[in-house]
Amino acid sequence: MSQDASRDAFYRHVAQTSDAPLGLEITGADGVFLRTRDGREIIDFISGIAVSSLGHGHPEVVRAVQEQAARHMHVMVYGELIQRPQSSLAARLASLLPETLDRIYFVNSGTEANEAALKLAKKHTGRHRFVAFRDGYHGDTQGSLSVTGRDVYRTPYEPLLPGVDFCSFNDPAVMELITDEVAAVIMEPIQSEGGIIPADPAWLAGIRERCTETGSLLIFDEIQSGFGRTGRLFAFEHYGVVPDILTMAKAMGGGMPLGALASSTRIFRAFMYDPPLNHVTTFGGHPVSCAAADAALHVLLRDGLMERAANIEQTARKILKGRGIVEVRGMGAMLGLQLADADITRKTVAYCLKEHSILLGWTLHSDTLVRLAPPLVIDDDLLEQTLIKIRDAVAMQGRS
Repeated sequence: MSQDASRDAFYRHVAQTSDAPLGLEITGADGVFLRTRDGREIIDFISGIAVSSLGHGHPEVVRAVQEQAARHMHVMVYGELIQRPQSSLAARLASLLPETLDRIYFVNSGTEANEAALKLAKKHTGRHRFVAFRDGYHGDTQGSLSVTGRDVYRTPYEPLLPGVDFCSFNDPAVMELITDEVAAVIMEPIQSEGGIIPADPAWLAGIRERCTETGSLLIFDEIQSGFGRTGRLFAFEHYGVVPDILTMAKAMGGGMPLGALASSTRIFRAFMYDPPLNHVTTFGGHPVSCAAADAALHVLLRDGLMERAANIEQTARKILKGRGIVEVRGMGAMLGLQLADADITRKTVAYCLKEHSILLGWTLHSDTLVRLAPPLVIDDDLLEQTLIKIRDAVAMQGRS
């Protein structure tokens, strides 16, 4: 298909989710750059929404994909068949997690991981109520949307899953909602789409204690914050609070689609009985995706890329000051640039793309916050140059 035919097919036949797509025609991507049909090199400063932490097309991940595809691609992923890519990745992950998170269930995406976590919590506890948080985001399927705390996205699809109570993030009032009727509390240790808002450490520890008291499970959604983006493998490690179920995706696959949930052998028994096969998947844990993920995790650890996240944060906080900038918040390379108003935010994102070929975006639940999530492999010079251009663009829009 020619480039002109591809563009025509995009607008005629690919279902759109907004009335004004960017329409950039991507012909290639490597490292921190996206390459377009018109010859531009665009700095992907959001890493495909926190996916491409190793940059685009890391050679070791590409090689793992090629070698596994040559061995075999899809075979039955859940059942009686042992597949080395799944087993290797599960063992590597389990060795890096607390001992209570010793088993991994592979799925295709973050939304599916959260769906499975909700079902597992209900099946294990025999309860049906959930506690979630306003401005929290857990996905777009009906179950994950039911625990997503933003009415503008929920209302068109109601009625949703019943029995969900919402509380404000970092609000101590949540303790009163966590009772012995609650199957689980689901939350992000750092709210992502809600505006890059970290949990208060004492508050998070209190939720852990309250869940233990009531027998409710604690689910941490680390779809965006996982795999080194905050400077640790998972954000919960900064807090010393261990969940009962951990969900992950995005950067996990090294650019391939993959998600998972980790929990204990004891809790996962609920998926084995009454009846057997009560939660299964056709493509979850696809061997090519698992091979890519295992290679990506190996590179992340071997090359010390998690340590880069702290350097990225320090540099961003040093440079991003001045007119129109209200605050830089977040952790590691999962940062939000809070601006004065929605108009400045919109103009800054548009200006950076048009004039500097820097791809930025905002979060779904905040139109005054620019998402900053560069690949962890970005070099210091390019990082500084990009941040200076963003800072100056904000100041320019603030004066206009």
